[in-house]
Amino acid sequence: MIMKGQTLKEAFSSIFAGSVIVLCFIAAYLIYVNIMGNPVNFEGGNPKGHVVQGNYLGTIYKGGPIVPILMTVNLVLLTFIFERFIMLSRAKGKGNINSFVRKLQMLLNEDKIDDATALCDKNKGSLANVIKSGLHRYRDLQSDKTLQNDQKVLALQKDLEEATALELPVLSRNLVIMSTVASISVLIGLIGTVLGMIRAFTALAQAGAPDALALSTGISEALINTAFGITGSTIAILFYNYFSSRIDSMTFKMDEANFSLTQTFASSLKK
Repeated sequence: MIMKGQTLKEAFSSIFAGSVIVLCFIAAYLIYVNIMGNPVNFEGGNPKGHVVQGNYLGTIYKGGPIVPILMTVNLVLLTFIFERFIMLSRAKGKGNINSFVRKLQMLLNEDKIDDATALCDKNKGSLANVIKSGLHRYRDLQSDKTLQNDQKVLALQKDLEEATALELPVLSRNLVIMSTVASISVLIGLIGTVLGMIRAFTALAQAGAPDALALSTGISEALINTAFGITGSTIAILFYNYFSSRIDSMTFKMDEANFSLTQTFASSLKK
């Protein structure tokens, strides 16, 4: 049942990620064509001509066909940043996680297992789920007459490790997308930059007077794609590190609470 549930979650996650990418591309393309490419942004109402002075939408449109791809990458990034904020807030549970761990340790030291279970039900979150799983096993192992004390402790540790292993993928889900964006955003921007510079040098290479419109368009394409690529990569790196630190902190709290529960259980067996 657990494996089937995990498989369904993974399938849903893949479908969700794929759907987000497709929808972001459609949104980016429509914004690029209908808003940035609106004739009012250009002199004489001609998108192939000069941009109206001070019009940033038209300037971005001049970035060329790589711009909607970079917009898609940035929209996907923003979507998953928002999604991670929501999921990690839910995983943290209600209230302060440090306060929850302190209360849990106090209840475990007093052997108030039922109160600790009630606290987990109240707090919710990934840490509470792991501890609650261990608490359910706690009472069963105490009354088990077939296992020796050290075997009971190992059984509880294994149960806690399995519960933790089930929660960790939920915490780190979609972070790989952020790390991918951090890598490819700059590379896609560089592709646009190279294409823009090719267009600019082509305009310079023409016999006679250079084509000023083609030259300016090429330079705009190069600079805009560079700006989009660097911006997306910078945001992705910042939030990837931020979410990674939050996950590491929650993992540490899980290990701390698991150790307290195991030590309390081992002590109770010696009484």
